[in-house]
Amino acid sequence: MQQLLEWTLEAIRAENSDFSWMEEFRFDWVPPAKSAVSRLLEGQSMLLLTDPAREWFAHYVLGSINNPQRRRPFLPVYPLKQLFPNLPEIESSQDQQLLEDMLEISFPEGYFFWYIGEGSHRYAKIALSNEGNFLWLLDEQVPGSFSLRRHDPLLDIKLLQLYRLFDRTVEAALFNEVALD
Repeated sequence: MQQLLEWTLEAIRAENSDFSWMEEFRFDWVPPAKSAVSRLLEGQSMLLLTDPAREWFAHYVLGSINNPQRRRPFLPVYPLKQLFPNLPEIESSQDQQLLEDMLEISFPEGYFFWYIGEGSHRYAKIALSNEGNFLWLLDEQVPGSFSLRRHDPLLDIKLLQLYRLFDRTVEAALFNEVALD
């Protein structure tokens, strides 16, 4: 069984698309990806949340990650905006605490956020309120997150490449091809 950092490098190099940009960022990628995959495998639920400009990406992930053709166990990944349609009205810290209370009741095994978007967006504040969330932040660097540039002309392609890498990491962990400890 390979260590995740070594496995990630091999996975990046095995891609047919131009994914070489990720080689230098793999050290930033592995810790948050490892944490997210570990938490999923421990039975925690992942609540997907994006800023408005990345909603297309959330739809893509949700349509792909639990596709029955994948022939693997379904993963507890849910869209937060659909679970809680009043999310746009969450403004105060009290509202945010009430949301977190509801989520703790709803997900007794635990939950964490997978946030993709600008660090300045109000949804980022929800995801940044607790440690250990899976954060893909644009134009902001926060310890434990993965950072991308909002004005990168290849941003959409990079998001899809990162999702593929994450999905392959989950699969490798599910089938004991990679060590997460």
